[in-house]
Amino acid sequence: MSAYKIPESVLVVIHTPALEVLLLERADAPGFWQSVTGSKDFAGEQWAATARREVGEETGIRGGELVDWALENVYEIYPRWAARYAPGVTHNRERVFGLCVAEGTPVQLAPREHLRWQWLPWAAAADACFSPSNAEAILQLPHRAGAAPPAQSPVQPPARPSSRQP
Repeated sequence: MSAYKIPESVLVVIHTPALEVLLLERADAPGFWQSVTGSKDFAGEQWAATARREVGEETGIRGGELVDWALENVYEIYPRWAARYAPGVTHNRERVFGLCVAEGTPVQLAPREHLRWQWLPWAAAADACFSPSNAEAILQLPHRAGAAPPAQSPVQPPARPSSRQP
């Protein structure tokens, strides 16, 4: 196994049927909240296997309905993490998944990777993410999960004065 990370990773948006999203605070960057992410362990590892493995390692979650969103992002690796990759590697390819779990699913963090976890409504979770690609993925959740975003209260037109004469 190489000492360097493979520049192919997964992003797994873990959510409940009510579209509450699980976010994790990074141990190596306190204040940085994100969904589950992680690189392939070896070049031939299947995307779904990587997603399941990373979810299990980072959260202890073993069940749920995993859906490949067939969405890939390519982004420049943050300078603070560039040394984890082979010299000359500047970009990472990320495959996005959704994982629907039951409300109240227990979470057990890997303390070397994450400090805290929280469940947030999908829009608030997107706002809390430090990564633009993570925020964009969460914003797609209502569509990807087959649910419409919560409706705004309808605006009632002003009442019209009665045209009847007394």
